[in-house]
This record gives sequence, C-alpha cells and structure tokens, in this order.
Amino acid sequence: MAERPTFTWLGHATVRVDLPGGQLMLVEAWVDSNPACPEAARRLPRLDALLLTHGHSDHIGDAISLAERHRPGRIVAGYELCLWLASQGVADEALSPMSLGGSQTVLDCKVSMVRADHGSGVDVDGEVRAGGLTAGYVVRCPGGFTFYHAGDTALFSDMKLIRELYAPDLALLPIGDLFTMDPRQAALACSFLDVDTAIPIHWGTMPSLTGTPEAFRDEVARLALRTEVVTLRPGESW
Repeated sequence: MAERPTFTWLGHATVRVDLPGGQLMLVEAWVDSNPACPEAARRLPRLDALLLTHGHSDHIGDAISLAERHRPGRIVAGYELCLWLASQGVADEALSPMSLGGSQTVLDCKVSMVRADHGSGVDVDGEVRAGGLTAGYVVRCPGGFTFYHAGDTALFSDMKLIRELYAPDLALLPIGDLFTMDPRQAALACSFLDVDTAIPIHWGTMPSLTGTPEAFRDEVARLALRTEVVTLRPGESW
C-alpha cells in the first residue's frame, strides 16, 4: 500500500491530515470553539492547507482565526465561500476557489471537489445568508493513497461514480443522523464506494446526533462488506 497520511479526528467533522512529507492539511475549521476537540489537539504546530466543505458554523467557525494565526498557503472552498472569507479579511492570495467536478493541486496532492447533499449558509452581521454550494473532497496524495471526506451529506447513489472516478482507499463519513446520513445509510455508502477503511465522523458532538460507531459497524457487518470501520475518539489518530 502507498505511504499514507496520519489522520487525527478533532471531533465533529474536523480532520487533521499529516502528510508523509511533513505538511499539515486540515479539513474543516472547527477547532478552538469545537466542544468535542480536546484542548491539546487544538494547538496545531502549523497549517499548510485548509479545505472547507460548506459554510455552516460547525465547519468554518474558526476559519478566520486559523487563517490569521497560521497563514496557510492554500485555503480551498467553493467560490462563494471564498468571497465571504475575503470579505472577512482573509488574504486573497491564499484563497483557492473551486467548484464541483474540478480538481487542483494542493501540497502536491490532487484535490477534487465532489457532490454533497446538504445546505450551506454564513453569518453576516447576525443574518444567515446563502453560503454557496456544499461539497466533499477526494484527495489523492503523492504516493497514491486516496481519501474521501464526504462533508455533511445525505446518501446519494452517485457515490458509485466517486468509486469509479477516484477509487478512494479511505472514506470519512458522517453517521450522526438528523443533519446527515445515519449509520445504515453510511454503511450503504461504503458499499457504493468499496473502500478499504471507513472512519465515522459527525457523531457524538451533541445529544441530537444519535448515530453511533457501533451501529455503523453493525450495519457494515450486516451487508457483509470488506470495509474495516476504524472508530476514533476526538484527538485519536489512525
């Protein structure tokens, strides 16, 4: 197997990705204000790239402060969300807008933006405004290891196309229910994606997110899938 990054779940949907070359990528930006993120895990040594799936506060809540503190060279998001970030003072040269179906090179990785079924909105002076599209990302690392961060999404059958086009090795899938897939739907997503490994995210942050890794693992077993479910607690790595 190709040399892979180290993935650390920071709670909710935020995932730290330590690339084999020593660079640090973060998917989602809910760290300092994330109640599920352990204090020690909030202290990032550096931040080279930040990927944002959509505009909700539990995904971009600390995007501005992280950009100010670490000055990442690349911040990847949908076009409209990049416009909002620029309006909040994030340096234009750091912003790398893209849209569904597109790919770009970030830290020597091929980053592709793929579909997610969810909403998006940003807070502007206390008023929620449209935040552009909602997405997931497929990231192919220099050695070939490929991971898929689904963002916040419902199940959709075009995940089969993600398998066909990108063949991810790892899927980071929401399982919490209410706002995203539940464990049964996430297991079916594993069937569509045919991944070696799945890490459940977007669960346990608040009581309303009732999906559990145990239920997810049971559903994967019920479908007799080859996918290994790796359950992390906030701050743990794989």
